[in-house]
Amino acid sequence: MDQGINPFSLGRRYDGAPVRILIIPGLNDSGPGHWQTWLQTQYRGAVRVRQQRFDQPDLDIWARRITEVVDSASEQTTWIAVAHSFGTLALAHHLSTRSPQDRGPRIRSALLVAPADPVKFSVDERLPLHGLGIPSTLVGSENDPWMPLEHAQLWADRWGARLHNLGQAGHVNVESGHGPWPWARFKVDQLVRDQQRQRRLERAHPLELNYAI
Repeated sequence: MDQGINPFSLGRRYDGAPVRILIIPGLNDSGPGHWQTWLQTQYRGAVRVRQQRFDQPDLDIWARRITEVVDSASEQTTWIAVAHSFGTLALAHHLSTRSPQDRGPRIRSALLVAPADPVKFSVDERLPLHGLGIPSTLVGSENDPWMPLEHAQLWADRWGARLHNLGQAGHVNVESGHGPWPWARFKVDQLVRDQQRQRRLERAHPLELNYAI
């Protein structure tokens, strides 16, 4: 072997491949005091999906806007989505339109917070029922006016998501006291580390894997 080449450096050259946070608000956007707005400031390169009409929850238009934002990044970009309320439904619809063969940047994991009940918006029959295709956690609340906890469990099961019960947390918004929210930062940090670890494994030189074994 050429002594001038360090096999371990071949894997490390991909460590800088971007893992970016995608903030997907719900109806009427997330205002300045909302936890999503705070979370966006915690990550360099985080991007918010901005809908043309935040007051009109159109599943197709909102999902298409997610696709536009994701596809605007470089092909090496890995996205972690953090969605709230109707934004979670738009994200689920977006994911159902993506094929495993699609190239380019992709959403690899998601935090789904206080989803709106699809039945309320008459879109339940248009959402995936057999998994989202990515690791995800669905955060529900025992007194969420937009999604009863038993419905949240139902959709978590359909989407293959892990349900996290926040207890009496309302709709997990400013009104329920969720401005700066360290728990969300902690969960997203975990997702970032998981994706960085996965990318290193995908890009590692075979000699590096041999040493790992």
